Parts: sequence; structure tokens; C-alpha cells
Amino acid sequence: MTTAVESTTYLELSEEGGGAHKFYEVRQSGTRVTISFGRIGEPGQTRAAGYPTAEKAAAAAARKVGEKVRKGYAPAVRGVRQRRAVTRREIVSSRSTARQAPVLWRFSSGAAAFGIFVGEEHAWVGNQRGDVFTLTHDGVVTGRFGLPDGVKCIVADDFWIYAGCDDGRVYDLGGKVPHVAYEIADDVDIYWLDIHDGVLGVSDRQGGVTTVDHEDEFQWRRGGGAAGSGGSGGGHGWMVRCDDEGVYHGDSRGVTMYGARDGAPVWHTGTDGSVLFGWQEAAEVFAGTSRGWVYRLAKADGAERSRYRCDAAVFSCATSPDGRYVFAGDNHSSVYCFAADGTRLWKLGTGCGSAYSMQYRDERLYIVTTDGSLACVDASENAIREAEGGRLPQTADIKATGWERVLPSPEVETVVSVPAGAAGGVVVECVQDGSRTRIRVVSPGFDPTWRVQFPKDIRIPGARYVVTEVRASARGGFYRVRGDIKRML
Repeated sequence: MTTAVESTTYLELSEEGGGAHKFYEVRQSGTRVTISFGRIGEPGQTRAAGYPTAEKAAAAAARKVGEKVRKGYAPAVRGVRQRRAVTRREIVSSRSTARQAPVLWRFSSGAAAFGIFVGEEHAWVGNQRGDVFTLTHDGVVTGRFGLPDGVKCIVADDFWIYAGCDDGRVYDLGGKVPHVAYEIADDVDIYWLDIHDGVLGVSDRQGGVTTVDHEDEFQWRRGGGAAGSGGSGGGHGWMVRCDDEGVYHGDSRGVTMYGARDGAPVWHTGTDGSVLFGWQEAAEVFAGTSRGWVYRLAKADGAERSRYRCDAAVFSCATSPDGRYVFAGDNHSSVYCFAADGTRLWKLGTGCGSAYSMQYRDERLYIVTTDGSLACVDASENAIREAEGGRLPQTADIKATGWERVLPSPEVETVVSVPAGAAGGVVVECVQDGSRTRIRVVSPGFDPTWRVQFPKDIRIPGARYVVTEVRASARGGFYRVRGDIKRML
């Protein structure tokens, strides 16, 4: 009887000045190799693989250790270094002296909230505790997710909804259970995210901007203080917006456009104050700054088309779809509305803190705030006139009672065959492609050579899964899944 080979190697990479602070552990037990990695002081993630013999497993483990050592990792003792704090937007929120805005309803999420998205059916709010709630446009709570760390932002990409968190991961919220869609490098302190046709844009504390493709593979990085990086030279990149042509990045020096595919700088426009938030429409980008301005810039060349003056630092902005109205929120709990030409139409108080983020839809302005509220403001002309005269609607205060948090899980329901019916599903298969584990569609009617964006935390080589729906990306070349996922036995 032979004894199984057992070995463990624990490594860390910790740089001064807010750089990398992460660990990497390789454990071999017989023919099985288990990799754990993540930020120091956090549980991290785990991946495991089996090999035909213990010798091949040992060789694979040694190879993985060698790769990390060459990148600067060194042997360490777990627990000696401590977890670093994650950067969140620091703000002192003052009470507004303006008249109260006409708030139709207000939902208390329980902690300061950055994330918001308002779609055709639901409004989404994500807070610093990792809670994500969904509500109808009339303020009825319909669901609750519980993510492992604070929610930075919630972004939509066609039919898909994602939440970016302080743990460096981006979660797909399209099914009953959230799953990991992207994993950002451990040394990137995320400030904001945007996504377009599966390509993720990430702005960070160092002033850098990074893009990651639909399979969570690095594309390019600019800025962040690296020599020759092609960035603006600024820091603290709070703004990132993406479209077919480019990535629009706002930092302490202004707004820069980079080419979507190659990251080449296209234009840069300086701003009065650091950029703290960004919004985009089809032909223009909007940037709110620390000195109370909202800039309206042409996407084609960065030319300033208009500028809007607020009375304090601008922490959020949005527009009506036609660009007729421009909205802003400052750090004194006020919200503003401007005409396209820069004329201030009104300024009113939120009554529930300063707006970290906002979105306008169907004559309503939805805001998420420093006190954790998701508030729905009636922004119609009649309601605003009434509010300016001191006549307000009765605000409905909404609470989330009785809703259990649905947590991410690497476990999925299993089935023995494809369920019958119109919504039976599509079969996909997990295949090994060199060092990468990829997903392909095996059901008829799909191109079997196209890759599939699929949750990273549930992939098992050789396994087949049934997904509710598969759709081609807008530009083609890959598929994305929607709805629930089941593993076939």
C-alpha cells in the first residue's frame, strides 16, 4: 500500500503604496491539485484539477508555483500579513437647504448604496453590505441577492445585469442564483465598472482603465501610473463608460477616450476638478466633477458642448434619453435639473442623503444615497412646480421584510436530461482548451466553434449543463447564457 503524496506551498505578493496584496496556495494530494488564491486576509477562491498520476500532479503543482515565483511571489506564513481596507468613495453628506423634492417612494436598503439600474420592469439597488434588491417601478420589493462584499455598481448589457463588488468580482444576476462572470486582478482596486457587448471596462484607484473580454481574459490596460502606459497621468478613475467605438475614462485630470479594441488614446479633455462620475448617451458623454461642474462632451472629438454649474461637488449625473434634461446630485443632498443649453431649471433636496448614483426614466429620477435609500423622485414639470410651491406627495416608505438573501453558490441543481417544453433549455459542454476551461454549445442550431460566456465558479471539465436560454452577442462571435443553469448527470 502506497501513501498519497501530500504537499502545500503558500506564497504572497504584497507591494507598498497600494499595489498588489494577494496570496496563492498550491496543494497536492495524490493525483489532485488544488489552487487557492485571492486578496490576503480573505477566503479567496479555489480551483481543483485531477491528473492521471501523482507524478504528473506534482509536475503541474511545481509549474504553477514556478509561474508565480517568476511574477514576484515569495513563500510566506498565512496570517502574518493582514487584509487591506478596500477604497470606497469618502463623502461628508450635508443636509440640503433647498425645498424638498417630490419623492413618490423611498426604499431603505440598510447601508449606503452606490449601485443602481432601472430597466423596463425593475429598479435595482446594491449597497455596501453586499445586498442587491429588486423593486417594481412603484416600489414593491420583488427579490434580494446577498453578495460577499460591498456593491460598487450595477450595470446592464442588453438583457444581462451585473453587479461589481469590492471583492474584485463581477456577478451575473440574470438567474435565481448569482454567479461569478468576471474576476478582476487582485491588485486592481476597482472604483467603477461598465460593460458593452460582453467587454468589461474597469476604472481604478490608481487612475488606470482596463478592459476584459467576455471570457474574462485581459485585453488592454492604460494609465495607472505605469511608465509608457498611455494614460492621462491622473489618478482616482471614478468614471468609465463603454460603447462600440471607445472607452471613456474620467480621472483627476479629466476625460480620455481610448479605442475600444486596441486601447489607443483618441482624445483628452481637461476638466475643472477631478471627475467623480460619468454618464453616456449615443453621441455624448457627461462628467461630474469635484468643483461642481457637469461637462457635456462630444464622443467624436471630446469637444465641450455645454457645461452645467452646481453649488457643490457632483457625485452623480444622468440625462433624459433625448438629452433635453441633464440631472446632477451633489454632496449636500441636493438634486438639480438643467436644460440642454446649461440653464438651471431647478434644485431640490432629496430628504434622504446625497445621491451616489442616479438614473432617469419616464419622468422619474431614481437615486441611491448615502443613507442607503433608493428613492423615486417625480421629475415631471407639474410635480416640480408643486414642490417648489411647497406642495408634496405623500412619500411611501418601503421596507424589505421577509426576504431571504440568495447567495452565490458553486453548487447547481442536477438533471438527468433536458427538461421538456418550450423553455426546456440549451445544452452546453465544458471543454479543456490548453490551460483554459471553455464552454461550447452542443445543441443543434448553434455554431459549435463559438465560445460561451458562462459562470466561472461552476465550470467542471467534461460536464454538460442545461441553460434556460442562449443568445448571440450583438456583434456575433460568442454566445451568452440567460436564466437558470442545471448540470446534466
